[in-house]
Amino acid sequence: MNIILAINGGIGKSVMGTAVCRAIKNQYPDCKLYVLTAYPDVFSNNPIVDMTFNHGQEFYFYSKYVENQDVKIFANEPYLVTEHILQKETVIETWCKMNGISYNGELPEIFINEREFNFYSNKWQSSKPIMVLQTNGGGQTDIRYSWARDIPRNIAAGIVNEFKNRYDIFHIRRDDQPSIDGVISVTENFKGIATLIARSEKRVLIDSFCQHTAAALGKKSSVLWIANKPNVFGYTIHDNILANPENGQPDLKFSQFTKYNIIGAPNEFPYKTESDIFNLDRVISSIMNQ
Repeated sequence: MNIILAINGGIGKSVMGTAVCRAIKNQYPDCKLYVLTAYPDVFSNNPIVDMTFNHGQEFYFYSKYVENQDVKIFANEPYLVTEHILQKETVIETWCKMNGISYNGELPEIFINEREFNFYSNKWQSSKPIMVLQTNGGGQTDIRYSWARDIPRNIAAGIVNEFKNRYDIFHIRRDDQPSIDGVISVTENFKGIATLIARSEKRVLIDSFCQHTAAALGKKSSVLWIANKPNVFGYTIHDNILANPENGQPDLKFSQFTKYNIIGAPNEFPYKTESDIFNLDRVISSIMNQ
């Protein structure tokens, strides 16, 4: 039997999709598992995935894998399911259950082969222990900073000032996102960043693909949460730091299935100032205790 898992969305969702693949294979061990995704590198070297395809780039996909086949197609959107909207369970659990797959705590998996590890390790040399810092998420490329997900600038600067003399701090960011003095900016492909996370001693992350990747690699991290919540998108391996209680008056007239838009709509800002979102001492303590 062919099983096709079609994944829409960002790279973090594809990393979560590796856990769904594991649950599928646990239930259907003899199936041929095919994945459609915009991020095929996430699934490279994965021994349970038979083939990975980039959306729209496999000629005659229907004729080869769907037509006249014994096939199951999992192309549903977990973000629109009631259990997800009401934050009753993790995305991975919702994703499995909506497709009739038993969920037994499967976690993301990333596989880095020796050649990849050595290549990217040589590319990113370090004279000190490595800290990985991701301050900003992906999504819309015209959004440079989102209060709903990104690390506030005062917190990011405080982290760097505290640790820059003891660690080489590698800052994962797009070229158009805010830079920070005293760090090494990294704009790299997925396997390069995964290797950097695997080599790192400390990690300070947000709800974006790096925290999913760190969980997949068994790397405990300090993860800062604002709009989204760790009981839905996070992992118990991490120290999940929740934002301070809100002290502002957000305008939520456009909210539908989420309280806050992850892009950080200005009218929804629920604090008086950006510096009210997190306590720097709490974040520093978390990093020290990794």
